[in-house]
Amino acid sequence: MNELPLNHSESVASWLHPAPYGWETLAHLALEEDIGTGDLSAACFDSEQISRFFIETQEEGVISGLGVAAYIFEEVGEVHVSATDGQRVGAGTRVLTVEGQAGLLLSRERTALNFLMHLSGVATLTSSYVRIVSGTRAKILDTRKTLPGLRTMQKYAVRCGGGQNHRMGLYDAPMLKDNHIAACGGIERAVLHLRTRIPHTSRIEVECESRDQVAEAVSAGADIILLDNMKCELMAAIVEEFGSKVLLEASGGINLGTVRAVAETGVDYISVGALTHSAVAVNFHMEPC
Repeated sequence: MNELPLNHSESVASWLHPAPYGWETLAHLALEEDIGTGDLSAACFDSEQISRFFIETQEEGVISGLGVAAYIFEEVGEVHVSATDGQRVGAGTRVLTVEGQAGLLLSRERTALNFLMHLSGVATLTSSYVRIVSGTRAKILDTRKTLPGLRTMQKYAVRCGGGQNHRMGLYDAPMLKDNHIAACGGIERAVLHLRTRIPHTSRIEVECESRDQVAEAVSAGADIILLDNMKCELMAAIVEEFGSKVLLEASGGINLGTVRAVAETGVDYISVGALTHSAVAVNFHMEPC
């Protein structure tokens, strides 16, 4: 299953570019996981039997994963997509049609739908957070609380929903959390040591739990402060005192019911782990034309 489809124009057109790194590999791994040595159910079809199917939304949501779904079918059929990732659609919207050998198409049905349903769930949940904070300065960010192996895809889905990506992993941005600070002997020591050992272009983020920790991190030269599990009144006071000196990010236990109040404190960013670890799938199904 390592070959690329001969015609992948539909999948390319469906992405909200840039597409996530390594998505083709993930698609093939998912197919191998499901099909294994061969789809036993597909033996009921003759190899020359040609069928046509469509994929349709069963509820309103923001689409994500249409590009990978199209790619999965393009290896074995002729695909036409009628939507793009990042688009909000209502129930009953046909987003993709495919024609080809019936057995081959149905062997790939669940894999395509799994990507579409989960990633659209992430995008739809993200869009809800983005809508609620509209009119404030706050931007909605994801976190590293992602499903193992699916991080690039989930973070892509966050972008489809109008959110922004926090660091992709430990390798592209440093963040000093409570355990780093405790093990290093304090915020100032941790920041100063880190500053001499990372590229000069890197911005340092420090997790803080109190106003005094924020003051220490700012004094040490931190670029971004993560306000961890703070009450809105305290965050608003910190924004007033330090907002002109550093970027401020709120995080910790934030949900759809509290995010507006957090945004109104004046923070620059709000990171929400639930975007990727608790998103409910959006329902799609595949039916014969």
